Parts: sequence; C-alpha cells; structure tokens
Amino acid sequence: MIGRLRGELLEKQPPEVLIDVGGVGYEVQLPMSCFYSLPECGQPVVIYTHFVVREDAQLLFGFNHKQERALFRELIKANGVGPKLALAILSAMNASQFVQCVEREDTSALVKIPGVGKKTAERLVVELKDRLKGWGGVDLFTPAADMAGFAGHDDPLMLDSAEQEAISALVALGYKPAQAEKVVKAVAKDDMRSEDLIREALRSMV
Repeated sequence: MIGRLRGELLEKQPPEVLIDVGGVGYEVQLPMSCFYSLPECGQPVVIYTHFVVREDAQLLFGFNHKQERALFRELIKANGVGPKLALAILSAMNASQFVQCVEREDTSALVKIPGVGKKTAERLVVELKDRLKGWGGVDLFTPAADMAGFAGHDDPLMLDSAEQEAISALVALGYKPAQAEKVVKAVAKDDMRSEDLIREALRSMV
C-alpha cells in the first residue's frame, strides 16, 4: 500500500494534483479542505495517502495530516459511503467541523452535501458517534491562517479560467453543473484564484 508521498508538486487541478516522486508522477485526489494549504507548483510537498484498488481503477487519495486520513478511513467504513462521497464530505467541511456535526447529531449540515440524504446523514451520526468520541479536541486540519501562496495574478484571463476550474472541481465533488456555476458566479470577485472560489462556494452552500 502507498501510505505517504514526498516529492515535487507538478500540477494542481482541484480536486486532483500530480506529484513527481523520483521521476514517477502520482495522480492524487484531495478533499478541498486539504487542497487549500498546498504549496505552489514546483514546490516540495508531503502528503499522507490512502490507496483504493477497484476492478476498473487504482486511486490515490491524499491528506495533509494522518488524522485527516484516519477520518477518511472511518468514513468509508460507514455503510453506503465510498471514497468519492467521503471526499465530498471532507471538501464541504473540514475534519473538525465534521466531527462536531457527528457529536452534536447535526444532520441538517450534512444533508446539504451532494450525495448525503437524510438517511445517510442519520446513519453517519449513528455509526460514527462512538468511533469518533474524543476526536473533537484534536487539531484535525490545517487552519486557514496557515495557507500560503494565494496571492492574485495580474493575468486578465485568470478570473475566467479560475471560475471554470472551480466549477469543474465542484462538479467532480458531486454538485450539479448548474448549481456549481451559479454559486461560483455569486461568490466570484476580482483576483480570486480557483482555490479561493471553491472554498467560498462550498462555505456558502453548507
């Protein structure tokens, strides 16, 4: 199993990145809560990974910290939750927020996530409440204050391309194209990068 990667960040296309490790490029999908704190392309990066093998694909999911990966693994153990839905959940809210929802039995926030209906939200609370007991006091995510390299560019085409990239990322996470486009347009401001647009769009929907 591939549990950790250390290399050069070559490409960022939310929610996927390409990392060069000794000349081999690994495609890794990250929840947006982890994606926000990645360095710029060309910089070294270390991520913890979870390797999924299916009949039709081999997939790598990445996380900034072991605790985030541990939560992802708890999520995919829950009945009816696969890696794609777990990725969507941890993109809509960071790990600490999810743990708080489970502890407080707050299903109203969970049902706003694409793919999470009322029954799935209730099942997540029931199945994970005991398993996540005591996680609330643990720092499970990188605070927004630690994000780096998010200064705007002067390229006049940046906003349009950033909007399209943000919309594509939201669709990949399970949101409907029309919904993704509407919310991205609503939060878009001058000089916002795709990561900022995605973060604000997800925040506005949860």
